[in-house]
Amino acid sequence: MIGLCTKWLEKGVDSMRVIAGEHKGRQLQPVPHRLTRPTTDKVKEALFQMIGPYFEGGVCLDLFAGSGGLGIESLSRGMDKSIFVDKHPKAIATIYDNLKALKLEEHAEVYKNDAYRAIKAAGKRGLQFDLVFLDPPYDKFSYQELIDSMLEHSVVNEGTTIVCEHSSEQSLPDSFGPFKCFRHETYSSIISISLYKQE
Repeated sequence: MIGLCTKWLEKGVDSMRVIAGEHKGRQLQPVPHRLTRPTTDKVKEALFQMIGPYFEGGVCLDLFAGSGGLGIESLSRGMDKSIFVDKHPKAIATIYDNLKALKLEEHAEVYKNDAYRAIKAAGKRGLQFDLVFLDPPYDKFSYQELIDSMLEHSVVNEGTTIVCEHSSEQSLPDSFGPFKCFRHETYSSIISISLYKQE
């Protein structure tokens, strides 16, 4: 994992896999030749133990999707559908490759888009998400503004869980509007995960 301004080359990550569920153990391709921050298997496993570990349907939004690992893990654990958003062409190509390898294309939508435009587009379609992953570049996006946008466009509701992955150097507030933090964990003194849900 990384600090606030440094990023790993995902090209150098050789242990990306589906942790549990229907596609347990299947390898995932990383995004090639690009500075990115993959969620490690250890953190991913701990995260899904907190929010699942399995789901009885639902729709997931993987907003800064990278290779698509979090959204794919959600599908493997029982989500009906995952929507993947990333603005980088190589990330989009990698997501398509991973979905094809696991034969998950019918359970996914993939968009090359800016995060805020994607949220607005989802709102226009009347989509509402049961699970949202927010793992933006740590120094590039405001979690407050992202969640405000999701509330403005009505893509989240009382049952939505929002997962914020962030640097351990960054303290997130106890609440974002109606969304309250119900769990916070730090891993390897570098990465933290804060989970939010409406009370």
